[in-house]
Amino acid sequence: MKLYNIYKIGLLTLFFGIISCTNPNDIDPPPPDVGYIPVDNVDLIPFEDLLTLTQHQTFKYFWDFAEPVSGLAREDSERPNIITTGGSGFGIASFIVGIERGWVSRNDVIIRMENVLTFLEGAEKYHGAFSHWYDNSGNTIEFGDMDDGGDIVETALLIQGLLIVRQYFSNDNEQETELRNRITNIWEDVEWTWYTQGQNKITWHWSPNHDFAINLDVRGWNEALIVYVLASSSPTYPINIDVYNDGWTRNGAFVNSGTFYDIFLPLGENFGGPLFYSHYSFIGIDPRNLEDQYTNYFDQNRAHSLINHDHCVTNPNNFDGYSDVSWGITASTNYNGYSAHSPNNDLGVISPTAALSSFPYTPLESKKALENFYYNLNDELWGDYGFYDAFSIHYNWYSDRYLAIDQGPIILMIENYRTQLIWNLFMQDEEIIEGLNNLGFIF
Repeated sequence: MKLYNIYKIGLLTLFFGIISCTNPNDIDPPPPDVGYIPVDNVDLIPFEDLLTLTQHQTFKYFWDFAEPVSGLAREDSERPNIITTGGSGFGIASFIVGIERGWVSRNDVIIRMENVLTFLEGAEKYHGAFSHWYDNSGNTIEFGDMDDGGDIVETALLIQGLLIVRQYFSNDNEQETELRNRITNIWEDVEWTWYTQGQNKITWHWSPNHDFAINLDVRGWNEALIVYVLASSSPTYPINIDVYNDGWTRNGAFVNSGTFYDIFLPLGENFGGPLFYSHYSFIGIDPRNLEDQYTNYFDQNRAHSLINHDHCVTNPNNFDGYSDVSWGITASTNYNGYSAHSPNNDLGVISPTAALSSFPYTPLESKKALENFYYNLNDELWGDYGFYDAFSIHYNWYSDRYLAIDQGPIILMIENYRTQLIWNLFMQDEEIIEGLNNLGFIF
């Protein structure tokens, strides 16, 4: 089985309300004297500086290592000729962090975005949706058997990033007005309703060669809430609430309501699944006050993150290297290829993106992990574009690869923890507000 077919299987493992926590609007840094204490004789970087360094080094993956023709993100560091759609959505959103942090100028990003939009406008599309992978001529690269057309989940992750950029570039001048209009045209061309097949659900793939033959429903609970939110928000091809209720929530069948490591989990599979479930859609969607009849979504994501952390601390499989300062299980590379790691699929592999992208939910636990990764494992984990993808102390294995879909959330979720910048931009979009209202969310 191809490596990335294994990856896709991981992403497609779709599963089926609230813990006590502090006010999610008060996202303060952990006290400087609390947390992981590194080894002796190591010069400590102030915590805020370490966060900035981590974001900046990771940002270079999307800015310095971008595919040069398109300006978009390469799938990973080992296959530089493959452009990734979802990972590019994360990269595009990270450009805004780059401006605000002073790593690139506003004009630099406008120029880069002009290149990006030209590529996206000319790329092969499928009822307005993008495929998972492209070459630098805008031709679809087949992702797997029959997966040679539109991928509505990857499209949603791309559109999420584009709408964040559209909201940020709000100045009334020719350059920024044109940029906004070009993004709007791409956004309004996506035929979300086509991917329902006329039914109360959204289907993941469509191909002009294979039609809906893969026939995989986008169902909760997993990383794909953003698909239904964007489909509801679309000014041109909006879904109705029945598509959301029957397709995503399955009329409540995505509820869990179990307790794992003494933590109540409102939604999803037992033990929560891979941690990217709490990252991808919440790059833009602000979960802090987001509620519906099923849960408060900050509570859901915090519970998910704490269960993942506590699984690594409890370490039922007795893997070397698991601890309070070395935790985080999610989809990533491993010593045999790639897998959607989770407490129910624990192969002894820690992925830095898991703990670091959970900073808004678990600031103290994530701080400990960051300091351990940087101070104690620097020689094995730290490279040109931040932390490498994954490692296993138990098997003495350390990845030397970077993956766009793992690097992007590190930058963006740390920024949401620090300033709520990306959340604020996305949630100011009037179309998104209307779409969330249409689905019955309170926020």
